Amino acid sequence: MNQLLTTHPLVKHPEAIRLGMIGMTPGNGHPYSWSAIFNNYCKEAMSQECPFPGIPDYLNKVPNESIGVPGAFVTHVCCDKKSDALHVSKLSNVAHVVDSPEEMLGEVDAVIIATDIGSEHVKRARFWMEHDVPLLIDKPLCDTREDLAVFLDWNRQGKKFMSASSMRYCKEYSPFHRNCFEFGQPRLLVLTMPKQWKTYGIHALESVYPILGPGFHVVKRIDTPHVEGGTFVLRHDSGADIVIENRNDIWWSSLMIVGTKGETIVRCQDHYTAFRRLLLAFIEYLRTGTRPFDFEETREVIELLADLNTINL
Repeated sequence: MNQLLTTHPLVKHPEAIRLGMIGMTPGNGHPYSWSAIFNNYCKEAMSQECPFPGIPDYLNKVPNESIGVPGAFVTHVCCDKKSDALHVSKLSNVAHVVDSPEEMLGEVDAVIIATDIGSEHVKRARFWMEHDVPLLIDKPLCDTREDLAVFLDWNRQGKKFMSASSMRYCKEYSPFHRNCFEFGQPRLLVLTMPKQWKTYGIHALESVYPILGPGFHVVKRIDTPHVEGGTFVLRHDSGADIVIENRNDIWWSSLMIVGTKGETIVRCQDHYTAFRRLLLAFIEYLRTGTRPFDFEETREVIELLADLNTINL
């Protein structure tokens, strides 16, 4: 890692990791919330001004002393609209607003691409890959096999990047990762996921993938009339069927696991912890050079997403 500067007012020691935050896309408030998780935030302004009311709702539930990531800070922010970047800076204590992402080069140690439009991510990532700047790329990494091939090539070159859904780190689901033996052999997983498939389908896939592990196959997709989303059916090599109900007229994500000897239903409620665990995993990756999970998992999940995007109805 390069010799670190200490220009950010929150940085207390020279070993701190400086992060650049790039956003924002419609309906996605991660530049606000993820910057706040690192830097803490202006509670009054966040509560009154944040255009995503869910963000202050979950941030304000967390004790103030629990917010922050030791030794890591978002020091720079750049959005497609400078007004958005200025607002993120105000609400989430980001010291520097820049006009273009490239201005961060040499000023930050890693970059977070906090945009959830997968088709843009090769373009957004290329500059940083060419300059060997580590990246956290918001879900989905991409949404086509063609773009996945670019990221696979960067991975083969040893470029340092990761991408994951925060649902991989959901505290309510994580106890069942490769660990649902108490229910016997898994036979059926049913997952509900709100909002639209285009941006939240990856959340659904990464909710169930760590539970069963590799070996998923697409079966069918059924669109729901008059509603964004639909029903998606997969099969796993273990013999389990997976049904994902993704609709923009539901609010919560819940998971049912049915096995040969029992079943359970759990609901995702703590979004703050899921986001923070994802960000902590990235910081640990920067510090150790070891991925939090094998890139082959990302490859399989993105292939599933790409195939479900194109499958005949």
